Amino acid sequence: MNENPMKNLTAKEVVAGMKLGWSLGNTMDSFDDSIDRASAPSAWETAWGNPVTTEALIEKMINEGFNVIRYPVSWRNHITDSENYKIDEAWMNRVQELVDYAYNRGVYVILNIHHEGWHDPYYDNKDAAEKKLRAVWEQIADRFKDYGERLVFECMNEPRKRDTEWEWNGGDEEGWEVVNYFNRVCIDTIRRTGGNNPYRCLMIPGYAANCTVGIRHLEIPEGDDKLIASVHAYEPYDFALNIQGRGLWENDTKIIDSILKEIDELFLSKGTPAIIGEFGAMYKPVEGNEASRGEWVEYYVKKAKEYGIPCVWWDNGLFEGDGELFGLIDREKLEWKYSKVVEGLKKGIQ
Repeated sequence: MNENPMKNLTAKEVVAGMKLGWSLGNTMDSFDDSIDRASAPSAWETAWGNPVTTEALIEKMINEGFNVIRYPVSWRNHITDSENYKIDEAWMNRVQELVDYAYNRGVYVILNIHHEGWHDPYYDNKDAAEKKLRAVWEQIADRFKDYGERLVFECMNEPRKRDTEWEWNGGDEEGWEVVNYFNRVCIDTIRRTGGNNPYRCLMIPGYAANCTVGIRHLEIPEGDDKLIASVHAYEPYDFALNIQGRGLWENDTKIIDSILKEIDELFLSKGTPAIIGEFGAMYKPVEGNEASRGEWVEYYVKKAKEYGIPCVWWDNGLFEGDGELFGLIDREKLEWKYSKVVEGLKKGIQ
């Protein structure tokens, strides 16, 4: 890793350099409480069925035109001290190795905390979660404090009231308030770690990173021009994310148009950029599904580009089974499984 002084760019200027993104899903974000803590990092990295990530895979994605690599990372299985929340050195080293695969090739990297399960936004969980949130981000931020502006920290992933009626419907007043509080904790913690971190761009989500109700309650702290609104939008839901939904896109652009327009009104028009940190449309065993997804993603990415909003495809490496099949590339053969979808992605940013 080469130390880089910050250029002190605004978040708007940094995001302007981002074109197309890809997430290494179901990999460093995998967790399994049954794995022995003394195990090598690869035990968790492969726990959800994906192979150990190679530098060749990241190089392939970059050569194919993806200039944003997002690394979702779960830290929950790698905290060795329940009092001070010390992160295991081997895990931190592996995360840094992956970051370097992309960062050292001149592209943007997004690094987050993912699938944590301890920062649910309740008033009575606020103090305990704050203590852990500060401890975890202090260590991550300190490890990467000398990286330049191409490394972006994403404070949380879809913070929500899990397993409740409020989980995915946009939240409630308590949830909105506590998520905004946690965002401020994250910002304050990272800024205090020194190095380049006082000037680093940070992505902050609304409740569950929800693209409708959630974003309407996301508060952007004043006086910090290095903040980015983080939004997840698998839309239209019935086509993109609903496993039992339809397999063909019906050119129903209304919800995509509406979400992007609202992001513009809430954030872009007020000087805060946004990133669609997760999106995609899963494979479904319907004739014409691949071509339909290709047409959908071309429209989606092209429309987002008009607003200056980069999009990051959620690739969890899944191609078969009854789960969410968002895989795009065979990570061992380094071959595309759905070339028409990839073509749509590339056309969308032209």
